[in-house]
Amino acid sequence: MQDYYDIRQDMRATLEARRDLGPEYETALIESFVSRLDATIAHRVHTEMHAAGVRPRKPGNPSIPIALGSMGIGIPLTAIAAAEAGSAGLLLAWGGIVAINVAHALSRRRERD
Repeated sequence: MQDYYDIRQDMRATLEARRDLGPEYETALIESFVSRLDATIAHRVHTEMHAAGVRPRKPGNPSIPIALGSMGIGIPLTAIAAAEAGSAGLLLAWGGIVAINVAHALSRRRERD
């Protein structure tokens, strides 16, 4: 509730400044007030989201680095596993890579629900 009164006081101060400074400063005063209003609204939204336990999502797709990392690790791991342990090593190495990707996909699904 405190933010509400601060905005009302800011609006009064902006109107008084407009009367004192004249119409040539009107645009700058309005832009300044709107900037403070935007900051207040953003703060309120952030506070309410935090209180509700909602985390903001980060832009981008985190699955892309996982997929590229899996391929980057998979190539040398395939060569090493096949040379050292044959088919069993190859299956074990790629089974681990698949398990990591499946675990990531399941965790992303849980986040969305």
